[in-house]
Amino acid sequence: MKILLVEDDKDIVRFVKKGLLENSFSVDVALDGEKGLFLALHRGYDLIVLDIMLPKMDGIEILKRMRKMEIHTPVIFLTAKDSEKDIVQGLNLGADDYMTKPFSFNELLARIRAILRRDKIVTPPSRLQVANLILEVDGHRVFREKTKIELTPKEYALLEFFMRHPGQILTRTMISEKIFDYRFDTATNVIDVHVSHLRNKIDKDFEPKLLHTVKGVGYVLEDRG
Repeated sequence: MKILLVEDDKDIVRFVKKGLLENSFSVDVALDGEKGLFLALHRGYDLIVLDIMLPKMDGIEILKRMRKMEIHTPVIFLTAKDSEKDIVQGLNLGADDYMTKPFSFNELLARIRAILRRDKIVTPPSRLQVANLILEVDGHRVFREKTKIELTPKEYALLEFFMRHPGQILTRTMISEKIFDYRFDTATNVIDVHVSHLRNKIDKDFEPKLLHTVKGVGYVLEDRG
């Protein structure tokens, strides 16, 4: 499980990161809001622990921008702001939990695990659909209208990733880590090649066009009609 910790207090970063690593989590750290937002938008995380009062951009703004971009990664606010108004605002914006400083690491760990368990027990849909593109998860079958489309295993995995995040921009880094299981190498065009092959199969002879390039960022699967 991969967690993003966005916190500017280096002492808190040290002991939270140490505790998470000891409990078999992978951890990325951002010490300011701008880097935190960049990582949240460009890498895939299972959960984000997010301070509110941060340099360069506060946690509230980070969460607003994440949700606007349809990134629904679970968020736990970790902050010294403990008024009822602050708590309600954070939860209304889409935070999943709220902890105030000082805090117990064991309680934070318990809350992280509770949220991750909650997300795991949600039964994923067996049929995904965007416009007239249909993916049957159980049988690994793909159809555009009534036409069956044959995909390689990699193309299928790539399409399923897109269809589980319709309308969300998926960066090359996110695709690299999820589908190809290695850190993104800017010198390779393997991702672009696979996306191009996939687009030819699902879009070339059909309308509406669904797989779009977001220049300089990545790709998005959506019906723009």
